[in-house]
Amino acid sequence: MAERVVKEQIMTQEELINWSDNYAKKNGFRLNPDAEALERVTKGLLANEQKYGQRYCPCRRISGNPESDAKIICPCVYHLEELKKYGHCLCMLFAK
Repeated sequence: MAERVVKEQIMTQEELINWSDNYAKKNGFRLNPDAEALERVTKGLLANEQKYGQRYCPCRRISGNPESDAKIICPCVYHLEELKKYGHCLCMLFAK
């Protein structure tokens, strides 16, 4: 019998915001309080997940190289340093 592979369902925008909010709180920062910016970023994350299969940060260029692109899956490897340096990450999802 063939093994059935079930792809995880893509989150809704509300689920993504809740997930991101919980992640931020656990790590000592918060979501961007600007509702328009938050909507724009989460829509971009979900669009990238729909198109590419991963929640790539919408503010980063996708190279097509899975190894290097893994660094820009939200939350990307750069967000903590950017929060320290600028008070927010590049895409403006997270803020201090």
